[in-house]
Amino acid sequence: MTSALIPVTILTGFLGSGKTTLLNYILKQAHGHRIAVIENEFGEAGIDNELLIQDQGEQIIEMNNGCICCTVRGDLVRILGELAAKRKEGTVKFDRVVIETTGLADPAPVAQTFFVDEEVIQNYMLDAIVTLVDARHAPLQLDEHHEAQEQVGFADRILLTKTDLVDAAQVQALRQRLTHMNPRAKIAESRKGVAALDDLLDIRGFNLNAILEIEPDFLSDVAHEHDDDITSFVFRETRPMDLEKIEDFLSAIVQEYGAQLLRYKGILNIAGLEQRVVFQGVHMLMASDLGAPWTGDEVRESKMVFIGKDMPRAELEQGFAQSVVSF
Repeated sequence: MTSALIPVTILTGFLGSGKTTLLNYILKQAHGHRIAVIENEFGEAGIDNELLIQDQGEQIIEMNNGCICCTVRGDLVRILGELAAKRKEGTVKFDRVVIETTGLADPAPVAQTFFVDEEVIQNYMLDAIVTLVDARHAPLQLDEHHEAQEQVGFADRILLTKTDLVDAAQVQALRQRLTHMNPRAKIAESRKGVAALDDLLDIRGFNLNAILEIEPDFLSDVAHEHDDDITSFVFRETRPMDLEKIEDFLSAIVQEYGAQLLRYKGILNIAGLEQRVVFQGVHMLMASDLGAPWTGDEVRESKMVFIGKDMPRAELEQGFAQSVVSF
């Protein structure tokens, strides 16, 4: 019975820890696995689906308008059921599922799904919870956000990211803190999205008894709330953006409000460029790169998502509006 169940990996980690980068790495590897990806993003619009490599025939499903651990959990059960049914019919081919949660997700209610819903129990097996931890920002995130603590506490594997941005002493101190929080989870590193597949797939690491020792109410407690002051802002624009203006504006915003910006990422349609520009950042760290070329039949739309505390919406709206190319 167990061998017939579909293994599921929950990929979690706080905002900006590198989940989508790692997921892209997994999808590009010649590992022979056919993977169905279920994504969840916080806010009314998603970006990650556009950032993922989709040339391997994977099934990629995006869930927006809420956190996977609360408002859209029913959708997760429905999607898992539909995937299992299509797999039996032969209309969809996959042999494992990776769920990428929003960075604000408590993994407990997501993991709960695989033990309390009868249809899910009959078709799926929770293989492991893999948690990414941003070495640069984790100390503050663990101090301030309950979700970041829960993500570490429930992990079967912990992958440290961005270790090249801190010194060895800081990495060691973080390792000690994470071990104290979760001594059963193996800790490894992921550099620029590269990690050993043995630390990601077929771990058979999720131990229900161990989790019940941490949280005795795991199978019955479904309560979960986010900090009310964390909100999202989405910018959309089909007119091309001026590269110099948008760079100056985003640099100024990050310098002024970086401490409040937990995560920001998006696709920009820059005048004169045939490729989309991928822009993303965490707090004061931001980066941009050229993405896939625009195709002839798609709408060239800039779309940016900001997640943070006390969002400067008026300044964001004004700055973006002033960065549109003037003809």
